[in-house]
Amino acid sequence: MTTALLILHFCVTIALIGTVLIQRSEGGGLGIGNSQGMGAFMSGRGTANLLTRTTAVLAGLFMLLSLVLAVLNRGAVTGDGHDILAQPPAPTVTAPAPPPAPAASAPAQPAPQPAAPSKP
Repeated sequence: MTTALLILHFCVTIALIGTVLIQRSEGGGLGIGNSQGMGAFMSGRGTANLLTRTTAVLAGLFMLLSLVLAVLNRGAVTGDGHDILAQPPAPTVTAPAPPPAPAASAPAQPAPQPAAPSKP
């Protein structure tokens, strides 16, 4: 469940960033550079803008998902409790040891010794 919510949260975050970035600047946010004055600041046309509503909906979803994820992970400790991204090291895979050689049924013969060289 948490993984699905994290994926949804990531998608909402990317959509929110994209929506904010494609909006047109209004000249500093305080009406600077706007020849219409404060009368157009809260007009019906300004608040009904599709990007404005989309931003508000995505911001609400972002906050809701953030709160839900915080409540779901309350008190959860992962790893050593210091880093949520810390993962235990993956176990290394080693080649299996070769099987032991089969035992010979006859007793082992000693290896022949080379003959000592003769002196002329």
